[in-house]
Amino acid sequence: MCDGTKLRPLGTGRETTIFEHVPARVEQQVHVQEVLTCSCGEGIVTAEGAAKVVDKTQYGPGFLAHTIVAKVADSLPLYRQAKQYRRLGVPISRSTLTDLFHRGAELLSPLSARLLELVAAQPVVQGDETVIRIQAKKQCRKGYLWTFLTAVLIAGRRVELIGYRFSPTRSGETPAEVLGGSKGTLVVDAYTGYNAVTTPEGRERAGCLAHARRRFFDALGTAPEAQEALEIIREIYRIEHEAAEQDIVGTAAHLAQRQEKSRPLLNRLETWLGTEQPKHLPKGPMGEALSYAINHWLALGRFVDDAQIPVDNNASERALRVAALGRKNFLFVGSEQAGSNLAGLYALVSTCEANGINAIEYLTDVLIRVQHHPSSRIDELLPHHWRPPEKPPDEAPPPPASPLGSRRQGVSSKSHPTSQPYA
Repeated sequence: MCDGTKLRPLGTGRETTIFEHVPARVEQQVHVQEVLTCSCGEGIVTAEGAAKVVDKTQYGPGFLAHTIVAKVADSLPLYRQAKQYRRLGVPISRSTLTDLFHRGAELLSPLSARLLELVAAQPVVQGDETVIRIQAKKQCRKGYLWTFLTAVLIAGRRVELIGYRFSPTRSGETPAEVLGGSKGTLVVDAYTGYNAVTTPEGRERAGCLAHARRRFFDALGTAPEAQEALEIIREIYRIEHEAAEQDIVGTAAHLAQRQEKSRPLLNRLETWLGTEQPKHLPKGPMGEALSYAINHWLALGRFVDDAQIPVDNNASERALRVAALGRKNFLFVGSEQAGSNLAGLYALVSTCEANGINAIEYLTDVLIRVQHHPSSRIDELLPHHWRPPEKPPDEAPPPPASPLGSRRQGVSSKSHPTSQPYA
């Protein structure tokens, strides 16, 4: 026996994996622009400076990108972000953050507008709207955030496009402005504001089976027979789930499956609705559920004849959840223009997240490029076409992480003069 004094390794050892929080850091960079003069004394050139979104400001594109995503994706109000930055040693006020936020939205507005144009050009579009209040002197007034979204196949890859539009009213003007003149199908609830575009010359209206289901679910307390409708609708959703598992959504095989399995279920539900309606008062929960399904029956069953049409409008409702959370946190927008700016940023960040793109990396790059990118090639900067900029192969690795609020000097290259010499 060695009494435990002579030890040697046994195998490769035990591994333990933990996740530890490393606080974020804000880096203060000092960029030095080299100034050169010609030997003849006739001209002076200055090296390119640090990339900025807004001139005469201390905050870089990555800083602004983080601020935008924190408010838009995480619903963190700007005054709370200002408090966090001050804890990191960054001297910034809420008013400065607000100015930066809206300046970024203005620069990116051509991209969000183009995103809505692409959505409107698709044959199947889903839409919905929710309230966002507008600040006023005495009492906040209502404004509305609308979302219009679609899914397309690009190079065999399914891509989701999500657009938003802010409006001071809930009238049909907004759907008409976004989708007017387009043809195809619009998947929405029963709100009459969409009637402006669901016309014989415009789009065909498809209903939301989830809306009908909720009404029958609410009627269960007073009408247990509503369970029959819920069972039929559940079977329809089970068929859609099978199609998703088989990866045939939107294909001819999916349409065949709907024709074979879903259509008989819809026929069964239609017969049951006609049998049950005379048994219930029209103003009771069950009567209203029956009336909703019967009055919108053609729209609710539209999905059976087109595999591209979803059975419900849940995707657009999910797209508005972030706005509902923001409504609780930052309560209102300061003006109609502020609402439009917020809607544009919602569109870009939501499209990034829907397609697995890091929104902060995307915005950090695009906030600079959009300022000089040709308008004829604006699609290249949209989230679903964007690619991270390639780094030169001989680029040196980044320096090690420095403490919070630390300074890094000599970050800028002293070459690549951009200003023109003067005589």
